[in-house]
Parts: sequence; C-alpha cells; structure tokens
Amino acid sequence: MEYEAVIGLEVHAQLQTNSKIFCGCETAFGREANTLTCPVCIGMPGVLPVLNKKAVEYTIKTGLATHCTISSYSRFARKNYFYPDLPKGYQISQYELPICEHGYVEIVVGGKVKRIGLTRIHLEEDAGKNLHQAEGGASLVDLNRAGTPLMEIVSEPDIRTPDEASEYLKKLRAILRYIEVSDADMEKGNFRCDANVSIRPAGSKEFGTRAEIKNVNSFKFVHKALEYEIKRQAQILDEGGRVIQETRLFDATKGVTFSMRSKEEAHDYRYFPEPDLVPVVISRDVVEDIRKSIPELPDAKRERFVREYGLPEYDADMLTQSRAMAAYFEDAVRVSGQPKVVSNWIMGELMRLLNAEGKEIEDCPIKPERLAGMIKMISDNVISIKIAKTVFEEMYNSGKDAETVVSEKGLVQVSDTGAIETIVDEVIRANPAQAAEYRSGKEKLFGFFVGQVMKASKGKANPDIVNQLLKKKLSA
Repeated sequence: MEYEAVIGLEVHAQLQTNSKIFCGCETAFGREANTLTCPVCIGMPGVLPVLNKKAVEYTIKTGLATHCTISSYSRFARKNYFYPDLPKGYQISQYELPICEHGYVEIVVGGKVKRIGLTRIHLEEDAGKNLHQAEGGASLVDLNRAGTPLMEIVSEPDIRTPDEASEYLKKLRAILRYIEVSDADMEKGNFRCDANVSIRPAGSKEFGTRAEIKNVNSFKFVHKALEYEIKRQAQILDEGGRVIQETRLFDATKGVTFSMRSKEEAHDYRYFPEPDLVPVVISRDVVEDIRKSIPELPDAKRERFVREYGLPEYDADMLTQSRAMAAYFEDAVRVSGQPKVVSNWIMGELMRLLNAEGKEIEDCPIKPERLAGMIKMISDNVISIKIAKTVFEEMYNSGKDAETVVSEKGLVQVSDTGAIETIVDEVIRANPAQAAEYRSGKEKLFGFFVGQVMKASKGKANPDIVNQLLKKKLSA
C-alpha cells in the first residue's frame, strides 16, 4: 500500500538572554559543571521565581516574525514529571494560555511554496543535563542549563516529507537568527526538535498512530530519523501489525530509531497554573514597539534580491539563508556593481573554503570590499578567472588583498598580443596532427589548443586574445 506521512515538529530554541528565565544566573555555555546555579534554578525550598522580561519580549518578537497572534493575557503552568535533571520535580512551562498562537512559516520545496502552520509558541525553562561518563557506571547531573529560557515552537501536522521537515527547520532557524533572539547553535543544543510522525494510506484524511522522536539536533539527523521511522511504520502496517504510540530516540551511528518509553499525554503531566507567578499581561503598545524592531526577514529579502539585483531564485534563496551572508553580498555588490558575479564567488569558492573549516560567513577572513576589488581586477583584465581562483584562496589563507597577492606571486594576466601569438604558434607547431584534424572539421579540438596555450603561459594569457588568435591561425 502507498502511504503518506504526517509530521509535526516541536522545536526548542534557547533564547539569547544574558540570564536565566527565573533567576539572575548566567546562561553561558561550556562552564564548569554546576557553577552557574543558585537556589532558584536548583529548586531549593522557599525560593520564588521572577520572570525575565527580555525572554517575553523575544518570544513576542518571534511570534510577530512568524505571523502569530500575540495573546494579551497568558500564564505559566507546572508540568509535573520526575527526572534526575529536573531539580524541582516539575518544569515551569505554559499550557492553556501561551504567548503566541496560530502563525505560519513558508518554505520552498521542489520550486513550490508551502505554508506550514504554527499551533503555538510558548516559554518554558530548560532542564539540566545528565552525564553518564562517571567512574563505576554512575551518572552525574550538571544543572548549569537548568532554568535557561526556551521557546517551544509547535507546528501543525502540515509536513509530509523529510525534505519539507528539513526546509522548515532551516527557515525557522534563519528567522530566529535574523531577529537575533537565538543563536540557534545546534552543536550546543540551542536549537533541537522533537518530531511527531505517523503514516496513513495515501488519500486518507484520518491520522495514524504517531511516534515521537526526541531531541534530534541536526537537519541531517532529522531527515534520516524521519526516513527510517516512515519505513519502519510502513513495514509494520504491511505485515498486518499495529503501530504503537511511543517516544523513540534516534541512533545517528546506526541510522535507526529505537523505543524509549510509552508516549505521554498532557494529562500525564498533571498541568496546573503556576502559583508563584502572576499572569503575563501584554499591551498593544508593547507589541507594536517590538514589531518596529523586526528587520527585513528572509522571505522579503529573497524577493528583493530577485527584483533589485536580477538574481535567480536559487541564488537569492541561498544568499538570504543568514542575515550575515545577505549583508556580505550587499556590501560586495555596493563596491563592485556586479551582483551575479559576487553571488557566484560567494556560493562557489567562498562557501567551499568556509565549509572546509566549519566556519560561518561572520568568520570570513576576506572582507566584502576585498572580494569586490578582486572582481574588478578580473573585469579590468588584470587577472583571468582561472588565476583569480588561486588569488582568492591565497587571500583567504593570508588575509592579504588581491593586488598584494597578484604582485607578490607575479600573477598579472598577459594581454600582450605579440607574446601570446608566439605561444600560440609554438603550440600549433607542436601538435600538427591535432591541427590537421581540427581543420578537417573536428572542432571539439579547439578546447585542446586553448588548454595547451593556457598551460604554456601558466594560466596568465588573456583568454579572449588566446581564442581570437587560435581561431585565426587554425583557420589559415
């Protein structure tokens, strides 16, 4: 039977606040275990939480950026469960009255725009972290992360494929980084998701039994986990079995999901209103002030790049994946005046070098104006495109500008017609058989001669002059 997947994602994004959600402890990453704690975040008796105003503002900002309705009245609740990294024995979260509801995120898959609905965005505190590397098989708990402000962003079950899930996560991460509410660093666990997935016969409107895959923290792993889970459930149904509602984990090494526990429902957590926090009342004036602080978002920027710079949709989509990359592109274009050429260099050579070192565009050693300077040297026929790739890599590694690299390496393009003509004559004389074949109609050999001339000139000969001279002399 042919099946259709029904996928909903619950994303947990750590907010980029200086302090935790209910106390003044820092939210720094990588500190010595249990050094960023206080009586509030470790759940000592008699302490009272105080809500972080900035966390609320960041949540409102995210809601506005994703077309949500902002509630004028929301409140916190206690989510009761026991786990060693949850010091109070409950988590302060939001249940019936979240801050943001009914938004959407638009993605592009297969050239088509699809809208993924958002059920809600709410605030909650993070738990600590269990460490299982202690001697003698013991487990330890680090509570540095306990009390860190999290936004939980819950999608509608509108996602149908692993590709759509991956694109949705990428777009959501880009939005959070654009509006600077979260660094969404997946390696640090600051952007992770739980995936709810079920399958049903193609064309059916009824939902199947869903499994939840917990705490997946990379686009690649989400894609693989969903692929595996869809196949697993399909095989169960094809064999006449029944899918069990449960929580599963993804083993990235084996590429499989495995059972963790039976799936809890809301009533299992015994939610009730948090008695130590007053309701959150948000005025329209506050919402409008926050709305004014939102920068141009990825979708609007992508459309402008196509309209203003004449870029293909693909280029515009890639360049607007991050706010920093879009700014780098515009800074380089402002100096060079060549949008498509700048785009090609960023998406080609620059991204190749950055990816090889695991760096982001913010860490790029080549400033936009220096890329523009190198592009101008190509336009002015000072260097060829082939030489420019060598120059660019040296600029990246040394931090020098293009003019300095070209001067030090002696890479100035040769445009002296006489000097190039001498090389062309030597190449034709050295390859009489190929010259005869070309003249008899084997025109594909022209590329062979161009390559030989460029090789003999060590890549310095002006390609336009090389082409002109070869056509003239091979036709004689």
